Amino acid sequence: MPQVFAGTKTRATLRGVRSPVWLFIVAVLAACSPQQETKPQVEVLQKIPHDSSAFTQGLELVDGVLYEGTGLEGQSTMRALDPSSGDVQKKVDLPQDFFGEGITVVGDTIWQITWRNGVAIERDRKTLNEVRRVNYSGEGWGICDDGQRLIMSDGSAKLTFRDPKSFSETGSVQVTRDGKPLTQLNELECVGGKVWANVWKSDEIVRIDPANGQVTDAYDLSSLKPTGQNVDVLNGIAHIPGTNEFLVTGKNWPTIFRVRFNGMGQD
Repeated sequence: MPQVFAGTKTRATLRGVRSPVWLFIVAVLAACSPQQETKPQVEVLQKIPHDSSAFTQGLELVDGVLYEGTGLEGQSTMRALDPSSGDVQKKVDLPQDFFGEGITVVGDTIWQITWRNGVAIERDRKTLNEVRRVNYSGEGWGICDDGQRLIMSDGSAKLTFRDPKSFSETGSVQVTRDGKPLTQLNELECVGGKVWANVWKSDEIVRIDPANGQVTDAYDLSSLKPTGQNVDVLNGIAHIPGTNEFLVTGKNWPTIFRVRFNGMGQD
């Protein structure tokens, strides 16, 4: 943007400067002025291989292990990955008729929800083995733990709060964007009192204030989407503890991206 000069120009000073000379001076000053660098909304820091057969539904990084839940009937799994290489270190299958959805780590356990089976599976974090099942009503899409409660999405504009031990519903909030309901909230990640959410069938990740349901930030990740016939939607976001960075991927994507979201403060 050309530099703006302060001060009031009188008729006398304007008469004293010939128009071509004045335009030349302005052009030179504009060329010499430092240009403001515009950063992309999403900055890619690293690319990590990812199993392209994984229909990613949940992603979370805890104590150096990247946990991933995958979906589709007959193909749903719970996995532990090496976050530096993307290698699958451990994997357990869900029952053939279960459609796995989001996951979240709570202490020494992992909650894994299902789409329309109405079942939440509690797992031992070390072995990934099933500990117990809890029934719930409605669909399950995404889930995260904010340190006090579980926050769960069901494809609508509602986020449901649940007790991390009993899985009982304790409350809810309606998510809005510019005063309108934002539906299709999918995979969730709780970070610093806020909820990051993939929006299904979009290339967008939004940040939500769960206290009032308002969307406070939105990020376009369309530049990350790989090409390929089997590549599905963006889904999967894991915060890297102690940093302002995230791991993101999608369903049947061959890559996990380590990224930084620019233009906002990380809480």
